[in-house]
Amino acid sequence: MSGLDSGTLQEGRITVEEKKRIETIAAQLNEASDAYYNGRDEKMSNYEWDALFDELSELEAATGYILPDSPTQNVGSDSGGDRELHEFPALSLAKTKRIEDLQEWAGNMPVWLSWKLDGLTLVLTYDKGRLHKIVTRGNGTTGSNITFMKSAIYGVPHKIEYQGHLVVRGEAAISYPEFARINATIEAEDGKYANPRNLASGTLGLDKSNLDKVKERHIQFHAFTLVHVDEELDSWGARMDYLDKLGFTTVERERTDAFSLPETVARWTNRVEQGEMELPVDGLVICYEDDAYARSGSVTGHHATRGGYAFKWQDVSAETELLYVEWSCAASTISPVAVFEPVQLEGTTVSRASLCNISEMERLGIGADGQTRMEVIKANKIIPKCVAVKSAQGKFEIPDSCPVCHARTEIHVSENSGTKTLHCTNPDCTAKHVKKFTRFVSKTGMDIDGLSIQTMLRFMNLGYISDFADVYRLHEHSDEIRNLEGFGDKSCDNMLAAIEKSRHGSPVHLIYALCIPLVGTDAAKKIVDAVGYQGFLTRLEEGSGFEDVDGIGPERSNSIVDWYADENNRRVFDRLLQELDIEQVEPKITKGGRCEGLTFVITGDVHHFANRNAFKEYVQKENGSVTGSVSGKTNYLVNNDAASTSSKNQKAKSLGIPIISEDEFLAMFG
Repeated sequence: MSGLDSGTLQEGRITVEEKKRIETIAAQLNEASDAYYNGRDEKMSNYEWDALFDELSELEAATGYILPDSPTQNVGSDSGGDRELHEFPALSLAKTKRIEDLQEWAGNMPVWLSWKLDGLTLVLTYDKGRLHKIVTRGNGTTGSNITFMKSAIYGVPHKIEYQGHLVVRGEAAISYPEFARINATIEAEDGKYANPRNLASGTLGLDKSNLDKVKERHIQFHAFTLVHVDEELDSWGARMDYLDKLGFTTVERERTDAFSLPETVARWTNRVEQGEMELPVDGLVICYEDDAYARSGSVTGHHATRGGYAFKWQDVSAETELLYVEWSCAASTISPVAVFEPVQLEGTTVSRASLCNISEMERLGIGADGQTRMEVIKANKIIPKCVAVKSAQGKFEIPDSCPVCHARTEIHVSENSGTKTLHCTNPDCTAKHVKKFTRFVSKTGMDIDGLSIQTMLRFMNLGYISDFADVYRLHEHSDEIRNLEGFGDKSCDNMLAAIEKSRHGSPVHLIYALCIPLVGTDAAKKIVDAVGYQGFLTRLEEGSGFEDVDGIGPERSNSIVDWYADENNRRVFDRLLQELDIEQVEPKITKGGRCEGLTFVITGDVHHFANRNAFKEYVQKENGSVTGSVSGKTNYLVNNDAASTSSKNQKAKSLGIPIISEDEFLAMFG
């Protein structure tokens, strides 16, 4: 260890209590950092982290006692993946909460101000115009090679015009809207992610088998510095402009100086406070315009003295009284939300904050409703968060029934982290199928603006929505909706207008919106073109299927028939139809044609036609249908080997369906 030996203790520079306090804080921060950098449940808020970090820094400065693994000496690390040494160490930035420190650092040099994005730092390397590797920041010296994710991370060019050696560093971040959407559908045992940064880190820690999940979470790479390029570019602004030219998404930036910094910082800070930022930011960064000057600095600990300076906002907190805990079901998890006496924070009125899960409530020491006094902040000036309980009496109650479906609840304890989360035991709970509602209201579905996944979950927990038809009855709750936090007359009116407009939709959009397995927009269009809207309804009721429709086949047809055979699906559909006025589209039938009204199955080799697809096109042009399997609706099986014992021949014979050769087909229909 540095800064301490037995003589130091004897001289009285540090007391036993101070030594113990330093070791305790360092251990707490390291544990929290490990969870933070590896996408696990956060152990403490940034507010708590900063307070402990500042206390540790002051104790170390006063005593000279600095542990080798002290958080003041080490950058965070991620685990997992193949470890790789950085070509250029990814050093951390010195941080301050005082604008005066920024001004002193800038001196008389021009500087650039940019966002300090709250995500996961990645280093991209290019050679000969191609992406060579993607490595996480890790501990600053080594990181995890995640090049296999290159197609799943947005904003990562695979090819660039520059043919030399290029290294770029940037932040992989998830926007607040995407975070809310994803978190609402997560069914993991550990419950919801605490913030977008936690979700980004957890996502980039997934393995190769989860690339689809990585891609659907829309992680975006934002370049914040050009680390190396073979050419001479000594202006930081020019280097960033060059990255723009190469096709990178770069961080927003503004050139300024020490004199203008207070005004510039205030203006950028105001944008965050006014809710303009969709990307999570946890501060600002300044760097020198003269890049050569910046690179000439020394390294102190893990900080490059001229590499940049980070500014973090002072968290503004307020004390308030907990009114009650609202339990909200999303996917499989029922999460607690603190509803408290409204307080003013960062220019807005705040009255609600997520409590994450049961374990977090226990950690904070939440008491009974109306008997808990708590301290709240807006983390990163955006997300309301309870950071401490000042006083509490009694114990919070855990609901024994789901707020949506009223089924029994049960507590799950994660095997990995020991985190306690509350779950609904009903597999058919509406909140567990919120993805279906997202598809129902989507552009390709019923096209209803103003109904995000979070809004629908909120309405489900309030009892307004239990099936698709209830969406069209939200007007019955308009008075309550107008008074909900985040709503108002205008947003409510816009939503209700969009709902009314969608009542008069097309059958293709309706069929897609029903969420029938294997049936997308293309299949819906083929069905409507072939049999029309009324034909679709009639076949559902008769259970006669859609095998004869070109492009549907037996698997999709059976899926539709099975879907409608389910009593609950049928009930939901019948209720929905009472709310809609769907366009009465007729089938697109061209009268005439040699094969009109006939259904064929074509199997085996063909010799007159180029291939079976060409054969199929001819039949369709002559107003006939071609299916992939023999059924009672088949008129002819075309097979040049009539003596074959194939399953199709046998099925046709058992059903009394004529088996004809290609020559016979042409003689009859050519």
